[in-house]
Amino acid sequence: MPIVTAPASVETITRLRLVVMRLSRLLRQQSADELSPTLTSTLSTVERRGPLTLGELAAAERVQPPSMTRAVARLEERGLVTRVPDPVDRRTARVSISAAGSKTLTAARRRKNAYLAERLTTLTAEERASLERALPLLERLVGDQL
Repeated sequence: MPIVTAPASVETITRLRLVVMRLSRLLRQQSADELSPTLTSTLSTVERRGPLTLGELAAAERVQPPSMTRAVARLEERGLVTRVPDPVDRRTARVSISAAGSKTLTAARRRKNAYLAERLTTLTAEERASLERALPLLERLVGDQL
């Protein structure tokens, strides 16, 4: 029989939400490439799951197809993605990440990781270990969003 626990307190929920939002904002500020969070997320999804049709990409990003069409057009203008005809259905295009797109994501990740590494040096070894133990729980909270 599963153990039933009391729901988290409003204070805990509020603190978690605020710290995640603030950390997210601080990490976004480390991006020198000027890609919006939407474009960065789209590019990351293409890298991880591509090549994808615009419909598949819109579903993966949970946005409407017209929004995805605009996002992909902006990424394509910057040379970060390419569209190639689907080998089975030539009426459909698939979006793939370009070498420049991969390079952009790698550089952004490197900057963000360096920022976090520097912040982690302010914690004790015990605090870092506690944070490492909490990671699987945080990963479960976001589920398939990773």
